[in-house]
Amino acid sequence: MSGGVAPDPAATPHLRQREAGERKQLSYPEAPEALPVAVYDNHTHLEHADGDAPLTPSEHLDRAASVGVRGIVQVGTDVETSRWSAALAARDPRVLAAVAIHPNDAPDLDRAGTLDEALAEIDRLAAKPRVRAVGETGLDFFRTEEDGRAAQFASFEAHIAIAKRHGVALQIHDRDAHDEVVATLLRVGAPERTVFHCFSGGPELAELCAEHGWYASFAGTVTFKNAAPLREALAILPRELIMVETDAPYLTPAPFRGRPNAPYLLPYTVRGMAEHLGEDVAAFATQLATNTERVYGSWAD
Repeated sequence: MSGGVAPDPAATPHLRQREAGERKQLSYPEAPEALPVAVYDNHTHLEHADGDAPLTPSEHLDRAASVGVRGIVQVGTDVETSRWSAALAARDPRVLAAVAIHPNDAPDLDRAGTLDEALAEIDRLAAKPRVRAVGETGLDFFRTEEDGRAAQFASFEAHIAIAKRHGVALQIHDRDAHDEVVATLLRVGAPERTVFHCFSGGPELAELCAEHGWYASFAGTVTFKNAAPLREALAILPRELIMVETDAPYLTPAPFRGRPNAPYLLPYTVRGMAEHLGEDVAAFATQLATNTERVYGSWAD
């Protein structure tokens, strides 16, 4: 997986297209009203083609800018997409990158004997100036059986070490593994800037994040009717630890759940969060932007 040349983001705008059974074949939702203060999409995957008329990265970013989303963190999940993410960030000032091996891929790479090689390439990519995070990494006990969990733990701990070595943020993928993720962070020591991507915990995990200064990034799931525990967690967290993301092309916010997601749809989630918290949208967006820049630095650098 770590051989070859990094794809050119201009020549190859989409590395991956969802399998036919997964792809929705639907149009993108209508654009929201622009936010009064611009924010950032803390986690997105522009390498995935989606919708009836897939957009190029530049089209995604132009649409996002028109509604008050001034920049994104483009996230890799394997060597190929991590290289692609780093290359896109190097070309477009609206993009920063995160690089990692997804926890669900770690067991397969371990069985193939190539996990260490892949991690070495992530380490190399993490040194690039516009790579500002290692992620998404973590633990996923929803898809990985017991026999693959040792590889997940080893990969997670290696990613934590990489983030610390390069002084960048850590983006955590945590699915059905809250206790084990927290225990690992406490055992080996979390990086200074640690973000729970697509926060999926409830009040208890929110309290732990508040205690340890870990950030919680909320996706469109926080707007779903059945997501009361997420909204309870949101209300518990200090405002300075809250972030927002799309995780596009997945997790499209209400009222468009099930349709293709994209960074330009982020204002729906921002407004939903502000409404739940009883916050002024402009003030809340300002806080989100400040938090995001605190974690990743300036997009202009």
